Amino acid sequence: MNTTTTKKPSFFSGLTGQILIAMLLGAVLGIIIHNSVSAEAAQSFSGKIKMLATVFIRLVQMIISPLVFTTLVVGIAKLGDIKAVGRIGGKALGWFFTASFMSLLLGMFFVNILEPGVGLNLSNVDLASASEVTAKTQSLTFENFIEHIVPKSIFEAMATNEILQIVIFSIFFGLAAASLGTYVKPVINALDKTSHIVLKMVNYVMKFAPIGVFGAIAGVFAVRDFQELAITYFKFFGSFLIGISSLWIVLILVGYVFLKSRMTILLQRIVGPLIIAFGTTSSEAVFPKLTEELERFGVKDKIVSFMLPLGYSFNLDGSMMYMTFASIFIAQAYGVHLDLGTQMTMLLVLMLTSKGIAGVPRASLVVVAATCGMFKIPIEGIALILPIDHFCDMFRSATNVLGNALATSVVGQWEAESENEIQ
Repeated sequence: MNTTTTKKPSFFSGLTGQILIAMLLGAVLGIIIHNSVSAEAAQSFSGKIKMLATVFIRLVQMIISPLVFTTLVVGIAKLGDIKAVGRIGGKALGWFFTASFMSLLLGMFFVNILEPGVGLNLSNVDLASASEVTAKTQSLTFENFIEHIVPKSIFEAMATNEILQIVIFSIFFGLAAASLGTYVKPVINALDKTSHIVLKMVNYVMKFAPIGVFGAIAGVFAVRDFQELAITYFKFFGSFLIGISSLWIVLILVGYVFLKSRMTILLQRIVGPLIIAFGTTSSEAVFPKLTEELERFGVKDKIVSFMLPLGYSFNLDGSMMYMTFASIFIAQAYGVHLDLGTQMTMLLVLMLTSKGIAGVPRASLVVVAATCGMFKIPIEGIALILPIDHFCDMFRSATNVLGNALATSVVGQWEAESENEIQ
């Protein structure tokens, strides 16, 4: 009789442990570089070391388009008809807009209660650094938003990783395939096999995650004086952390209401994706890994492949909370009074303009700048939050991942219960 047992890998030999070690080492190296070389040398080092993060994120972006297309088409084809797509899509959008509104409301509540922008010293603000973001606000109009939703070419959408446009094309393609029945089964089977190949690629790409996280963290700490940032932005960052922590509490409590004890298992499953999103400030970077973990959690692949791409366009809870928080913070800093009615109008504007821009670099800041312009708040106020934005982005990216994992799991459970009732 063979009594040998498989030795369970230690925490630090797993991906999550390696990423945490990489974050720590990156921070230490960045601080050493910042304190021991000139500002120009530190800037040069930061640009070079950040290439590690850039390579990792590009590797992930390389597989997002084929993964979204193949999984979503196969998912819709497996759902079988337009009624099923409409039913699940309705539940998904209902959840997304409720969660978005709640997140925006929380941001508005905490920024008004804590007032982090009141009495802020504006003398040392680097306005030049805001020009990159404010330049992008010119193209952010309602007309451009509508045009942005519908792709003029699926190849262009895939080349630029426009997730929402890929989703629109994939829904049409999937519905058309489902309506043709068994005739297109070979095509669906081929796409199903392709999606499994891409998911296997995910395993290879994720091995680079600790290296990418190391580069991202080291690059930031090399050019930022952590003590100065902590003192100067203590009130803003502290208030934001209170708000985002409250959002986490609400999301986790909602999860326990719907998923009961399974919520604990879900949190254990998504620890890895959460840490990768936190370290790289990119919820996009964990899209493939999150797909894999949610299927392991027990959500049917057809639900995961339908929900996640939609969620990445419509359900960015952390970003939504940050948008109201940052917009009203800038107004407070410049002494612009916004009554409750104006703030509620701003909230609704943010709800609409923020949808479908997940692929835009620094999307949250672009939307905040555009919203400030609409409400006569100085757009150059973006420069106030740029120095601390990377650290805020770490928290809002992880929150986006938590929100999408929760939405997908809850809708997956609702569908499973519906199917059991029918049977």
